[in-house]
Amino acid sequence: MKKSRRYPRILWVGFLPFLLCQSKCNDSDQFIPYVPVDFEINIDLPAYIDLSVPSGHIAVSGGSQGIILYRYTLDQFVALDRHATADIPAGCQVQVEEDGLILTDPCSNAQWLIIDGSVVDGDASLPLHRYATAWTPPILRVYNP
Repeated sequence: MKKSRRYPRILWVGFLPFLLCQSKCNDSDQFIPYVPVDFEINIDLPAYIDLSVPSGHIAVSGGSQGIILYRYTLDQFVALDRHATADIPAGCQVQVEEDGLILTDPCSNAQWLIIDGSVVDGDASLPLHRYATAWTPPILRVYNP
């Protein structure tokens, strides 16, 4: 009597999509060189006074090209890497415009929105890399998600 190999084939067919998803689904939204980020700041300190009110922002060291911290609301913060995504190998550093809402790449003139890092204008097709934040007043933690 011939043995049926149907059962192992069914397992393989069911397992294959899982393997394919693992290789693709584990991709994070990391477009710039990976740099470990995990630090805390006390926004009650004078160096961070600009973060004491919503719409305040500061630039700090860390990440690939530095990090822009932005206070979106009383309880929400945004941390964006300053590494411009218009031409990643060029390593250009975005700058905050005078209006405090737009980040501009001086190399390509591409622009991103400070509240979420989304592309506003220019050659960039990728958003700025966003780090996770955790707020336990008065301490703001910024880290890799």
